[in-house]
Amino acid sequence: MLTPEERAHFTRRVDDALKDVRRAMDLAAANDTGTVVLDQSSVGRLSRMDALQQQAMAAGWKETLLREERRLVAAWARLGEGSFGVCCRCGAPIPQDRLEADPGTPFCTDCQAEIEAERAGH
Repeated sequence: MLTPEERAHFTRRVDDALKDVRRAMDLAAANDTGTVVLDQSSVGRLSRMDALQQQAMAAGWKETLLREERRLVAAWARLGEGSFGVCCRCGAPIPQDRLEADPGTPFCTDCQAEIEAERAGH
């Protein structure tokens, strides 16, 4: 259970991180190049391939930002419910240093390692 001071601290941390992610999302949207033109007479083949690659990387970045936004909104909800800092899988306290490094983390170190091992097929 967090002290009122810790709760206030992590509320600020989550809020700041959420603002940063949303600013990055706005920037990504502003830099969206739209559909890549397939007309090779106006753009050379290599330039078009480069544009397609950049578009794919931008789409991946946007998806990463959306995932991070969802994690931080969930952390915000846990702060409101009083369950922030408690592992969503096993119910153990999440170490403060882990929360400092990633205020959106929903899992303790052991559960995160198990989840990653399951994803890797081990």
